[in-house]
Amino acid sequence: MALVLNIETATTNCSVSLSKDGETLVLKEDNSSSYSHAETLHVFIKDVFEAGNIKPEEIDAVAVSKGPGSYTGLRIGVSTAKGLCYALNKPLISISTLENLSYQIKTKDGFIVPMLDARRMEVYSAILNHRHEVVRDVKAEILTTNSYSEVFGNGKVYFIGSGVAKTKEIIQHQNAVFIEGRLPSANEMSQLSEMKYKKSDIEDVAYFEPYYLKDFIAVKKKA
Repeated sequence: MALVLNIETATTNCSVSLSKDGETLVLKEDNSSSYSHAETLHVFIKDVFEAGNIKPEEIDAVAVSKGPGSYTGLRIGVSTAKGLCYALNKPLISISTLENLSYQIKTKDGFIVPMLDARRMEVYSAILNHRHEVVRDVKAEILTTNSYSEVFGNGKVYFIGSGVAKTKEIIQHQNAVFIEGRLPSANEMSQLSEMKYKKSDIEDVAYFEPYYLKDFIAVKKKA
């Protein structure tokens, strides 16, 4: 039974929620085409505290999306979460970005493939069953016509996330269900952070780092 501040910044969606006992009380998010997390995250945190009429020191924990995802987005989210934990003397909870995304799918059978767009024909993805249990861990992979063939024979496969747009151009199977326009949100983090809080599944604030999955590669801006 916890009051948790949830922070999700792994993609273009800058998302913050306050949750109590696993239910979202307040949600503030913005999915701009460009990353504006450095400018908006602290404002959103202030806004959800005010909207919930809750003082920062009243929360029980801070939860943050740990990745994979945008190097810059993750770095901003994690550094902010760690700073709050230090200042408020609260525990830090980390949430898998892809597991969080999978909770936007509610199904009684089949599999869920949360996926984030990476470079070229690559995605970050995992495979979970309908109970949101991981059956294949997170990995970076280049899409081919044979990708995810191991689960297509066992019912519907629900693809969700920013990697869907290019995936549906390559994978064509009668059991594939493509759900576009969805990104990880702090809303679904509410349930996950409550589950981890109950188990005292927390991170070492001093040493915790985001799960980047791949090394950062700088890209020059177009002229």
